[in-house]
Amino acid sequence: MLNNKLILLLLSICFCLVLITGCHKAEQKPSSGLQVVTTLFPTYDFARTIGADKAQVTMLLPPGVEPHTFEPRPEDMLTIGRARLFIYTSPAMEPWAEKLLKGIDSKTLRIVEAGQRANYRAAASPDDDHHPAGGEKSHDHKGLDPHVWLDFDNASLMVDAILEGFVKADAGNADLYRRNAESLKKRLSALDERYRKRLANCGTRTLLHGGHYTFGYLARRYDLDYHALSGVSSDSEPSAARMVALVKEIRTSGATHLFAEELLSPRLTETLAREAGVGVLMLHGAHNLAREELAGGVSFFDLMEHNLERLQKGLACSPK
Repeated sequence: MLNNKLILLLLSICFCLVLITGCHKAEQKPSSGLQVVTTLFPTYDFARTIGADKAQVTMLLPPGVEPHTFEPRPEDMLTIGRARLFIYTSPAMEPWAEKLLKGIDSKTLRIVEAGQRANYRAAASPDDDHHPAGGEKSHDHKGLDPHVWLDFDNASLMVDAILEGFVKADAGNADLYRRNAESLKKRLSALDERYRKRLANCGTRTLLHGGHYTFGYLARRYDLDYHALSGVSSDSEPSAARMVALVKEIRTSGATHLFAEELLSPRLTETLAREAGVGVLMLHGAHNLAREELAGGVSFFDLMEHNLERLQKGLACSPK
């Protein structure tokens, strides 16, 4: 005869199993529209704009998580396995994506490397002269700067690649996807023109950044001299010598501000800025959003417009 404690334990286990089964079924409910999974915010925002109400777009990266150090979870494989389209930037940006895809057994899943057509530039080391080699097309992503979307021509090429994936996955809505992509590319072109005009006449052309090497593409496109505290990976640790060198660069450049970046603690940047006697302004690399930004519907263009305002202030640019 079972005692009361054992009966209660068995009933608890059964109850938990019912809950788990119910939750699992709820997750498996089919959603309307093309199922799309993206990795970072730029691919997510471009995909949701192209797909509009014909697609259900999910971003794999949880809000507030830094992508360079992201570790995929087992449930991420389930999310991708239910999708028709998986969109990532490149092996340079998301080395974990290719490893993740090896565990996915789906004959209907299309994979889009959105940055495949982009013009890449060599990654910079915090100890080099911060003028890496110019653009180059390469399928060997080692040693390349992965932040391609911050050159808006590259962002437009990413839109082309994403559009192609949508059309192949859902030909019935191809015309809508093409119209949305064309509108998106026109907005990118207009954004590029605003950057050119508003950054044309500045008190300094030295962009000093107290974070990892994120804004190399943006700096090259608008003829800025870019200096970052550390390398392309956000977990690269700057040396004491590099920190001293950046303070000297700030003082000799005549800059009035040091730029920090989203998702990373600004504490080190603020310390360096105090040492150099300058202010701090935030720039957004658009890798990911905070939870409240995502809930508020912030777009890639919102982030880039805010960046432009801060660059104008930090570089003492005259309005044009």
